[in-house]
Amino acid sequence: MSEKNGGDLLVQVLREAGVDTVFGIVSVHNLPLVEAVCRELRFVPVRHEATAVSAADGYARATGGLGCALTSTGTGAGNAAGSLIESLSAGTSVLHITGQVESRYLGSGRGFIHETKDQLAMLRAVSMSAETILNADSAGKVLRESVARALAVPGGPVSVEWPIDLQYAAHTVEVAEQTVDAPAILDADQVEAARAAILAARRPVIWAGGGVARAGTELTELAERLGAPLITSNSGRGAVREDHPLCVGNYATSPAGRALLADADLLISLGTHFRSNETADYAIAVPAAHVQVDLDPAAPGRVFPVSAAVVGEVGHFVNSILEADSLGDAVEDGWTDRARSVRDEVRATQRAGLGDHAVLSDAVREAFPEGSVIARDVTIASSSWGNRLLPMFDPRSNIFPRGGGIGQGLGMAIGGALADETRPTLVLVGDGGLAVHFGEILTMAQEKPWMVLLVFNDGGYGVLRNMQRGSGSDEFAVDLFTPDFSAVAASIDVPHLVIRSADEAHGIIKKAVSFEAPVIVEVDLASYGPMPAPFTPPVTVPGRA
Repeated sequence: MSEKNGGDLLVQVLREAGVDTVFGIVSVHNLPLVEAVCRELRFVPVRHEATAVSAADGYARATGGLGCALTSTGTGAGNAAGSLIESLSAGTSVLHITGQVESRYLGSGRGFIHETKDQLAMLRAVSMSAETILNADSAGKVLRESVARALAVPGGPVSVEWPIDLQYAAHTVEVAEQTVDAPAILDADQVEAARAAILAARRPVIWAGGGVARAGTELTELAERLGAPLITSNSGRGAVREDHPLCVGNYATSPAGRALLADADLLISLGTHFRSNETADYAIAVPAAHVQVDLDPAAPGRVFPVSAAVVGEVGHFVNSILEADSLGDAVEDGWTDRARSVRDEVRATQRAGLGDHAVLSDAVREAFPEGSVIARDVTIASSSWGNRLLPMFDPRSNIFPRGGGIGQGLGMAIGGALADETRPTLVLVGDGGLAVHFGEILTMAQEKPWMVLLVFNDGGYGVLRNMQRGSGSDEFAVDLFTPDFSAVAASIDVPHLVIRSADEAHGIIKKAVSFEAPVIVEVDLASYGPMPAPFTPPVTVPGRA
């Protein structure tokens, strides 16, 4: 034991959680915390508080553990809110530490520098939970409980506000074991009802969401023993290798995916919330027999009716089903072959719609190792081939804004890249999304991760432009001034390459990876040419046909 300040305590707690890198912005209201992290761990000074959380989010997803972000109070904490919403949507284990005014002024409303009205309520609205450190004696308990809460399945962001005087105060720093609550025991009756439904099915389909991230081995065995097609949400990708012959993938709303679901006699949904954009705004037809497994007691039946609901952790449930002596004996002849044929059909159909843009997907997969983080911002390339056609082999590689927020991709990629610098990281961004947090290219240049920033330059918001064109309306608010990326790259001493045609894609992306450093690769979409079938997002616009 030793008497140290709050920064030393934070470092100890982070070490217990296996965190070696912290993202944030230094401030008068977090100085002792940042000082200790800089001295003992790695502090990455991002340019915006939202990116501090996004990078911590990406770090957590890539490691399968905890990410940590440090921000200032007031406006700084407010800036972090959007990225906390993303972390909350994704269930990512993030510890967000924000400063706070001196404890004697808390809630006084005096307008103390960086003070804001009821910051704790704001943080509770955008985090899984939020706490205030009220004295030095309780700081260790608050921090460790917050870490445990963030890491507990299904996980999520936890915010802690820490008054500056209490950060500087003397703290007793001692070593403790990191503990995480064990998942609740499954209800035996629920499991038995689900098992009976599965054993009775002749044409089952599995739909896997983000809740399967830690159960890939078990899920693979279940699909193989059942001989069942596996559909995934975007979040569920990679738990089962996407080169597996039974893995149809993120294609539920494709014509062949819909037909497969229509012909199935049982849907087994595991840890998925059936997001609107992955279910045609909940209009997709699914079998009446539906086994739904989720940790959230409110999830079963929320979107599609269920015949057997199981509340609990997916891996434990699948293991309990695998205990049965026989699972696949009753599967209808040809059903397993149907999985393979649908898998091939959806990819062939998409490739035809992508045209030469499918070559970019092939070039990425050829140049990047299977374990590389593939981070995607919200842009046409991501929403078309990045989220579907590009094979994923590990859920920790599959990093994207699940809440659909534009501009978060680069920060998430920086966090993912710094989680393991022995491999290259890719981030797909559009010129419009990149502009949201354009300053983070300075963070990239400063930290020098092995990362390829693949920028799709179409001079604006291409997704919305396609929506406007597709609806026959005039184009508005979608054209943006775009910088000269070669000049930008030169100004930050980062290599710049340009892809102008499909013939150049493989060579240039492979060359970019070979630098083992940050590289900006620009896809000049005016030269590259459009997709045969322009991409529009699967969202309903009220009042439009």
